Amino acid sequence: MSTIMPQSELLRRAAAHVSSAIKDHPEKSLHWHIEDAAMRFNLSPLDAESLHRFFEKPVEATKAAAN
Repeated sequence: MSTIMPQSELLRRAAAHVSSAIKDHPEKSLHWHIEDAAMRFNLSPLDAESLHRFFEKPVEATKAAAN
């Protein structure tokens, strides 16, 4: 029997999945990991975009700090 899960919980689980997948497979692009999570957790395009912003932000901040 499947249960109904709030969209925010799916997004949280997808973020955790992407985070661990990046560590396990660093050779694959961030975009690939997010698209995989979007399909796996049935995320909307808006949720997938939120994941992109969430994971790209630290990279941009690190680049700015390095300059």
